[in-house]
Amino acid sequence: MDIATRVWNHKWKIDPIVRSLIDTDFYKLLMCQSVFRNHRDTNVTFSLINRSSEVPLARLIDEGELREQLDHIRSLSLTRGESTWLRGNTFYGKRQMFRPDFMKWFETLQLPAYHLERVGDQYELTFEGKWPEVMLWEIPALAVLMELRGRAVLHDMGKFELQVLYARAATKLWEKVEHLRQVPDLKIADFGTRRRHSFLWQDWCVQAMLEGLGKNFTGTSNCLIAKNRDLEAIGTNAHELPMVYAALAKDDAALAQAPYDVLADWHEEHSGNLRMILPDTYGTDGFLKHAPDWLAGWTGIRIDSGDPAAGAETAIRWWQDRGEDPTKKLVIFSDGLDEQKIVELYHQFTGRVRVSFGWGTLLTNDFRGLVPNDALAPFSLVCKAVSANGNPTVKLSDNPNKAMGPAEEIARYKRVFGVGEQVAQKVVV
Repeated sequence: MDIATRVWNHKWKIDPIVRSLIDTDFYKLLMCQSVFRNHRDTNVTFSLINRSSEVPLARLIDEGELREQLDHIRSLSLTRGESTWLRGNTFYGKRQMFRPDFMKWFETLQLPAYHLERVGDQYELTFEGKWPEVMLWEIPALAVLMELRGRAVLHDMGKFELQVLYARAATKLWEKVEHLRQVPDLKIADFGTRRRHSFLWQDWCVQAMLEGLGKNFTGTSNCLIAKNRDLEAIGTNAHELPMVYAALAKDDAALAQAPYDVLADWHEEHSGNLRMILPDTYGTDGFLKHAPDWLAGWTGIRIDSGDPAAGAETAIRWWQDRGEDPTKKLVIFSDGLDEQKIVELYHQFTGRVRVSFGWGTLLTNDFRGLVPNDALAPFSLVCKAVSANGNPTVKLSDNPNKAMGPAEEIARYKRVFGVGEQVAQKVVV
């Protein structure tokens, strides 16, 4: 695939960015099935949040083109081949991971309406409706905005300039792959869908990882690429579940219990490597301190904010205190990783735990330093659940720079979950 030529051709005709409802992360579909089973009538609002306010999306991206892309997504439905893949494939060693009632619903789904408004140099983009429906907007909405921003920057480049740009980006990625291939027994997957440069570039990156790392490349979070490339679809769950469960809590006692209610529901549906704890929504220390004993028997933990080494050390101590052998537990690092940090964490924790990596934005969108003014550098764009049944959601994180929610609710959550002083970390992506 000549990506530069495709980018050049984008200038002359509408080219849909998202062409499939399964051009999304695998964990979204797993969570959607859980929500469909347990909270299908909950009303949730999702909203776009640009943490990098210096990137003026509304000045870069034409509103009409953005609407065309979003409207195209609303026209999509599962193809017969996509439905067959979801119904019949083996995921995490289990056949028929997706239940017939969920698949029947998914096969007839059309994503609900969106609300788009320009406010200054940014867009306000929101999705409101039943939780299982609106949650599936998150990944494609982010992918559209990231790619349209990229197209805006690339628009004035000539064909040969584009070819040189992509050659440099490809070389940059391959040098990272060559560094990683020196690490024995590395386990690493692509987690880069939501803030990728483009679908074609993510697909190219996955192919490069597969060729360069072989069996050490364990798969991709992107369902469409996993299907097309016959790879493992990778993913478990995310902060969305405890954020909404917590917003539905009736009082402080129910709020304190909400993160564990999420995992109790998950425990009923999944086993093995799908039983991964994501502890940092309201602070890892407090979560583990009050966690029920049965959670210590789960397969492992995903570290997604704060200092990754500190998070892993906390998990190791927790397992030891609960009588578990950390060397049999899996730690997945997934926050803001690049190859240098991956190698560092691998050597620091291999032999103490089973180590794996979910490599995201700096795999699928590292164009840093390749164009003037660093105009293609990745930036921090998220689409989060902001309310549930009219109640605001809150995320504290192990990194206070990732906290979100009304100030008074953040203060309440910090009190309920016993969150003390936190060390701020730069949010790269």
